[in-house]
Amino acid sequence: MKTVLITGANKGIGFETARQLAQFNYFVYLGSRDKKLGLEAIQKLNDLGINNVETIVIDVADINSVRQARQTLESKISSLDILINNAAIAGDQPQNFSECKLENLRAIFDVNFFGAIQTTQEFLPLLRKSSQPSIINVSSEVGSLAGHSSPNRNLGRDKFHAYGSSKTALNAFTIMLANELRDAGVVVNSVTPGHTATDLNQFQGTKTVEQGAVPIVKLATQAHTDITGKFFRDEGEVAW
Repeated sequence: MKTVLITGANKGIGFETARQLAQFNYFVYLGSRDKKLGLEAIQKLNDLGINNVETIVIDVADINSVRQARQTLESKISSLDILINNAAIAGDQPQNFSECKLENLRAIFDVNFFGAIQTTQEFLPLLRKSSQPSIINVSSEVGSLAGHSSPNRNLGRDKFHAYGSSKTALNAFTIMLANELRDAGVVVNSVTPGHTATDLNQFQGTKTVEQGAVPIVKLATQAHTDITGKFFRDEGEVAW
């Protein structure tokens, strides 16, 4: 049974990704900042007859919490097959760069970018012990520079400069880490769930969480050592 750690998994897309992967017979560790909320998420899955799940307390923006989570997981397993960096925040408005408060921008980057990096760094030794390790960064098309520079760009994304730029940075992390770890056999990819209705966007998305989790689960279950440094969505690849 392969092992998976998903950050920010007590609700939304993270929870649904955990549910679907558990049904594919993966053992899933649900990362949650709040232990109580993590245990409630586990109970919901148990009520569905899903028992190959466990919660891990982890706040990706707090290095001490990340280190404690790593120590906890090391006491339970000898290797980690898949790390899904899902935890993210949308931040406050306004987010256009001419007005965005720097405290807001820093808070977003602390979770969405720096949080993913320090979580990856801490869990990489466990991942290296897997026979087929994979790191999946949950990104967004709002972070696509090709999308922002297109003459047919989505004008609605102009409201999310701060959030979008954190996902652009996350994509850069994906490419560069993939190149660094290519010879080591660790695959690293980005994936976007699409415009999914969650509390991140006040449930304004056009996709359900069940639909949003599909490309993440597909990438996790079809991880292959010659597919790395890519950005995926339902329909295939996304332009960086």
